Amino acid sequence: MLKRVLILSVSIGEGHMRAATAIKEAILKRDRYTEVNILDTFRSTNPIWDKMVSNTYMEILKITPAFYGYLYRLAEKESVLQGTAREEFNRVLNVVTAPRLGRLLNVYSPQVIICTHPFPVGVVNRLKERGEYTGLLVGVLTDFTVHPFWVFPEVDLYSIAAEEIKMTFKDYNFNLNSVHACGIPINSCFLDPVDKSEIKSKLSLQRNLKTILVMGGGLGMGPISDIVKVLGDGGIPCQVVVVTGYNETLRARLERMVPGFSNPVKVLGYADNVHELMSVADLMIGKAGGLTCAEALAKGLPIFIVDPIPGQEVRNAEFLCSAGAAVQVSSIKDLTNTVREYLNETRRLQKMSVSASRLGKPLAAQSIVREIESYVSSGNLETASI
Repeated sequence: MLKRVLILSVSIGEGHMRAATAIKEAILKRDRYTEVNILDTFRSTNPIWDKMVSNTYMEILKITPAFYGYLYRLAEKESVLQGTAREEFNRVLNVVTAPRLGRLLNVYSPQVIICTHPFPVGVVNRLKERGEYTGLLVGVLTDFTVHPFWVFPEVDLYSIAAEEIKMTFKDYNFNLNSVHACGIPINSCFLDPVDKSEIKSKLSLQRNLKTILVMGGGLGMGPISDIVKVLGDGGIPCQVVVVTGYNETLRARLERMVPGFSNPVKVLGYADNVHELMSVADLMIGKAGGLTCAEALAKGLPIFIVDPIPGQEVRNAEFLCSAGAAVQVSSIKDLTNTVREYLNETRRLQKMSVSASRLGKPLAAQSIVREIESYVSSGNLETASI
């Protein structure tokens, strides 16, 4: 069994930390005596670097998202073994984080390190190369794609979102037997049965109207106001539930708009009952964050993607659309007609729901833990500090 586990993530956005929390929950459900700690890697090792990386990332996404997409695609084209951008960035990360992280490893003495963000993977990889960490290193990918920044030779196990992307590791000369399509780890509440009538009553939703869930992620990003406006103006008979996350400015703006809408619109800030909201929704509109999409798939909820962030969200959108679980709408102008078509043609929406359920892996966190336990019990962890 597992004794001491350290989960390393980065709080850029919210999904990576949610994945870490889901894995911790799954470990403790298997054995409540396991010592499990989650560290926000940069915040714990170099707070100045943490603020710089987070602020730079957010500013790029707000001002020039296309530039972020360009950098993402540029790095994708580089070989993992010869990727200069990857190697140079990892060198900088090691300079600013490795010394403090090494001391933290001495404190926690982990048997297993699990990374739910690519940045700490490279740092721990270097520590393993130097012999400063001898335990198990696990990479848990939180998008429906494999970016070179995730792939390092000292990683013992990888968990990926879907079997369809597994062959990507062959291009990186990585042993496919060490890559498992467990899925993206999500909270266990998405497994819980729900009473839809009760939830609708609690949310004051009308039972005879189609329900559209609008999600902007934890940061409430994207053209949420425009989406809610076109849905609320009455062009489509529906009711709208919109989650603005921590974006209080957006929430206040939408609440001022609600009285002028023909359709019922319920505005929520940060929601801790997303599993319930997804259970009563007929479709979801939003971006293409890996965790949110994984949660929707677990509920068999059709996804309509608007304005994905260039980079990993574009890759997520491509994967989900090709699998039939999502539809990408090119513009807000086309959104009304597209949503109306699918709501009127219930078979098309049902087909998307079936495809979503087929891709959904609500037990991903539990599967990841089982793979790690299997690796440990097989004796492959002889040199780990147990």
